[in-house]
Order: sequence, then C-alpha cells, then structure tokens
Amino acid sequence: MTGMEAQDADLKKELDATLRARKELGEEYEPALVDSFLEKVDQRIDAAVERRLRRQLAEQQMHVARGARSPRGTDSWGERFGFAIVSLVLAIPLSAIGGGIGHLPGLIAAWIGIVGVNVVQAVRVNPELFAGRRSDRSREL
Repeated sequence: MTGMEAQDADLKKELDATLRARKELGEEYEPALVDSFLEKVDQRIDAAVERRLRRQLAEQQMHVARGARSPRGTDSWGERFGFAIVSLVLAIPLSAIGGGIGHLPGLIAAWIGIVGVNVVQAVRVNPELFAGRRSDRSREL
C-alpha cells in the first residue's frame, strides 16, 4: 500500500468514526463532529501541499545547481515551427471572416492580429531579438 493509499484509508477510518460518533451522540453534536473531521482533512491537505512545495523547491535548486537552462530556452525548433504552421492555418479563416465582414479594414485588422501574435511569440522565445537594435540607436544618440 502506497503512502497515498494509506492516507486515504486513514481518512476513511476517520470518517467512519465520525459517523459512528454522530449516531451515538445525536444530531446536537453534528456541527462539532463535522468541524473536527474537516480540520483533519484540512491538515492532510496542508501537509500534501507542503510536501509538494518542498519537492518543487528542491527540484528548482537542483536545476540551478546543475546550471540548467531557463524554461525559455527549452523551446525547440519543432515547437516554433508548429506555432508558425498553426498561425498560418488559422490565418485563412481569420482572413475570410475579417474580409467578409469588414472588407479591407477587417482584413487588415485580422493580419495585424496575426502578425502581432507571431511577434509576441518570437520575442518570448528570443528576448534579445530587438535588444541589438535598441543598443545601436543609443550609440547614435
């Protein structure tokens, strides 16, 4: 039996004990019994969350210690290519809707949105994309 199954079994026993106590003590003690049971459930949840947070913190510290790349650097060429393909595929119906409803201004608005999404994605993947241009301008001034 794993740790999670053992905790579930313990919680089931607690619930059974609470229900038996309610039968023996009567309805007037029900709020106190429910509060007691919920406090135990709350403690279990807190303990599980704390374990997860400690594990995530330890994993982050290991990544930092090993000099792992940041999540931004994990984007692969395939993911970028896939994003471009999806963007172009979605451009077809967006162009049709924009052009059909708004004519030329609608078509232009649709393509501004498409290009905007792709620029944001490009900058997210490669933040230094426009950094070189900014530094060149600052040298000229």
